[in-house]
Amino acid sequence: MTDSPTDTKIRGDEAGSTDEKVGAANVEDTRPQRMQPPEFIRNLSPEKRQELEKKLKRKIDIRLLPAIIIMYIMNYIDRERWSNQAVTPSPGCLYYLSCWYTRKELGFRTAVLYSGALISGAFSGLISAGVTWGMDGTRGLGAWQWLFIIEGAATVVVAFACYFVLPNFPRTTTWLTDEERTLAIWRLQEDIGEDDWVNSEEQTFWEGAKLMFIDPKTYILLVLLFCIVASGTVTNFFPTVVNTIQVGALENESSNAKVISLLLTAPPYVLGVIVTYLNATHADKTGERYWHITIPMWVAVIAYIIAATTTHIAPRYLSMMLMALAWISNTMPRPPAKRAAALAFINAVSNCSSIYASYLYPKSADPHYTVAMIVNCVTAFIAVCAATVMRAVLVRLNRKLEAGVWVEGAINAVPGEGAVNGFRFKI
Repeated sequence: MTDSPTDTKIRGDEAGSTDEKVGAANVEDTRPQRMQPPEFIRNLSPEKRQELEKKLKRKIDIRLLPAIIIMYIMNYIDRERWSNQAVTPSPGCLYYLSCWYTRKELGFRTAVLYSGALISGAFSGLISAGVTWGMDGTRGLGAWQWLFIIEGAATVVVAFACYFVLPNFPRTTTWLTDEERTLAIWRLQEDIGEDDWVNSEEQTFWEGAKLMFIDPKTYILLVLLFCIVASGTVTNFFPTVVNTIQVGALENESSNAKVISLLLTAPPYVLGVIVTYLNATHADKTGERYWHITIPMWVAVIAYIIAATTTHIAPRYLSMMLMALAWISNTMPRPPAKRAAALAFINAVSNCSSIYASYLYPKSADPHYTVAMIVNCVTAFIAVCAATVMRAVLVRLNRKLEAGVWVEGAINAVPGEGAVNGFRFKI
């Protein structure tokens, strides 16, 4: 029996269809695939997971944050002794925190970290006042020498203790149970859409550096952070500026006047800590970033204008308090440059403002320091402009993600599954 032309065509089509299926099966599917949670996570009810995650975060907070805060207090007290206090947290600590907390949790924790620097400002003034008042000349040493001895010795003790207290990364730490470790690892993977383990081939330093340099957002963020840091260079010379307040004993150069000046530096730092906490908590709760960064910068602009135009006690001290409010703009929750290379590059360049800062506060500029206040005011305004540009860019990228378009080169949208899982940039 012979096949009809129709039968031959049908069989040919079937063969072709089969070949196409076989060929398609051999083609690697490069589309993002949804990650599957570990069995332990799959078996948890939403209520049980929320309960376990809450306990886990509390356990991590208790282990990490106190040690980091104490280290930062000592770190910045020592830097302040050299009038070289930076206004941004260490990129290493930012990266370290990002290895333990999700994006929505990192704002508050970064604020806590930065609060250590603010608290150090308050402590530094109080410690300096106490040592200047009671130890100048003790055992033949000047007050400044005792400050170096006391603060340096305390820093060494804290550093030695924290070496044994601070844990490693979630995947390698031994102080979590197996279930806690699994949950700690998975919630970070779930947050960004991919395994962020640093031993991955895609997470090498050079790969991260390459992604950083080709992404335009890196340079927008660089301008933003540089201007924020530059506008805060007044912190390097805060006691000097506070000493320009014309009130009572401060009008002479007696030791009492110096002590009072040092004591007056503490309240602005305390206010900065309080408002930093409120700002970061509200930012995490609402998920909004732009206004939580730009409003403090507008406050800074007002503060510098007041400081440049008056030396009377009430308005000038008010400007000091407003400057403290401006420092909360540095609590930038999980910056887009999530990789260590980007964090290091941006922080290193942004702190270059310290190079020229010392030339803005010569004794001849006392008491108004007009040039310094103008520079700080202008850089604060540029920071607002950079934040506005960054927000516009992220809004546009979020629209692409909503349309199902994969955004290549996004610094904190690592290749994998961000778009599939509904990843969105924080704006």
